[in-house]
Amino acid sequence: MLDVEIIKRNVETIKQAMLNRNKHINFDQFLKWVDERKNAIIEIEKLRCKRNKGSEEIGKLKREGKDTSLSFLSEINELRNLIQKQEKQLLAIENQIEDFVLRLPNTPDESVPIGKDDKDNKIIRLVGEPKKVSFKPKHHWEIGERLDIIDFVTASKISGSRFAVLKNEGCVLERAIISFFLDAHRTKGYKEIMTPYLVNRASMIGTGQFPNLEEESFKCSDDLYLIPTAEVPVTNIYRNDVLDESLLPQKFVSYSACFRRESGSYGRDIRGLIRNHQFNKVELVKFVKPETSSEELEALVLDAGNVLELLGLAYRVVLLSTGDMGFSSAKTYDLEVWLAGDGVYREISSCSNFKDFQARRMNIKIKYSQDKKKGFLHTLNGSGVAVGRTFAAILENYQEEDGSVIIPEVLRKYTGFDVIKPK
Repeated sequence: MLDVEIIKRNVETIKQAMLNRNKHINFDQFLKWVDERKNAIIEIEKLRCKRNKGSEEIGKLKREGKDTSLSFLSEINELRNLIQKQEKQLLAIENQIEDFVLRLPNTPDESVPIGKDDKDNKIIRLVGEPKKVSFKPKHHWEIGERLDIIDFVTASKISGSRFAVLKNEGCVLERAIISFFLDAHRTKGYKEIMTPYLVNRASMIGTGQFPNLEEESFKCSDDLYLIPTAEVPVTNIYRNDVLDESLLPQKFVSYSACFRRESGSYGRDIRGLIRNHQFNKVELVKFVKPETSSEELEALVLDAGNVLELLGLAYRVVLLSTGDMGFSSAKTYDLEVWLAGDGVYREISSCSNFKDFQARRMNIKIKYSQDKKKGFLHTLNGSGVAVGRTFAAILENYQEEDGSVIIPEVLRKYTGFDVIKPK
């Protein structure tokens, strides 16, 4: 969330930042509400002062044994009623201001390339080389079905489109990937944490999912929502807390199932595991000092990429343009893994620096030891990485001409086998 006073003082700069994100936002009504709030606060304070003086006068008369006229008492009651009315109006104005600000995306970092969409993204580096084969590579859904480890037909019967049933060695491979990711990130200093898959509305607002993406969420009863990513519950563990600077950075790794209604809304990835309504993911979340968040983002990208390198998967790092970034992000790098079936790179992780955007929404502060001052810390998160997409990448990049799939060496201690052969 952006600070109201900062918006007010820099409205033209903020307006341009929104335009860079393809958001044409009129701030006139917002500025009007801010002025109305200021005037309402001044008027309420005047009325309270007048009421307090009247109450003091009545108390003085009573102590002196003098009569207090009914008209004087009536005037005080009228002031109380007027104050209550003004307070209700002030609350309505503040709610309008809050709703407006909650719908504003984060302002992009100065280092982010300005652009309309993913065509304006900037490739930062390539890591590894796609494996060359002497045959035409198949897509992961073809490979999985022939190996009898993925069943989309049964999943459709059970739940509908964009779900998958894993079977036999497929279940083992999925668990192996999850365990490998968690262990790898723990060696990098991330603390493992498991959180609920259901969160309340405040948690969704805190990380920026609501109110803008509310229609894309899966709502359950009791005003609870299925998480779109472990980022939501993990980042909210410090909501309304103050962390001493000596405790930072805090680094967490968390496995969770994820649930997203918007999957496939872009008219692509109709088949396979790339864009499903339910999928597994290992998430990395950081709470850091503002002065170190830029370098912490670079380290986060390296940590996410490290597991892909250990798996022997080629990938590239892409800096997203202003028109392609997520709502809460100030700067995002995507890691895109090579998929041999289509011969393209596809996103497998997004690593973002939110700066104080989420911390302000969740009221997470840092206390500095030297001067005891408090301020909002910075939050970061990144996939470490998407499990289903890793599963797909392994099938496509480790496939053999006879239809079998070789298991990457680092996973074999988790799977107990080194190859999946056609039945």
